Amino acid sequence: MIEGACRHLVKDRLALTGARWRLAGAEAVLRLHSLRASRDFDEYWEFHLAQEYQREHAARYLNGRAPVPQLPAKQAGKGAHLRLVK
Repeated sequence: MIEGACRHLVKDRLALTGARWRLAGAEAVLRLHSLRASRDFDEYWEFHLAQEYQREHAARYLNGRAPVPQLPAKQAGKGAHLRLVK
């Protein structure tokens, strides 16, 4: 069972024809792939967005309170979510 999971998560993902990987890139892809396979990606993505907001926006404003951006009315609901592309 473990060997099958390794093949699924590692070999099938990284052994693509013509693919060249550096260690950091391969590790990042494997982490995202394992999050998706374990169905933890949505929880991770919420955490990631919160950390990015804190790092890139809130840290630059007084008291850590950056204004929350609003989408224009015609864009609200369109493309606001990530899609799985195969």
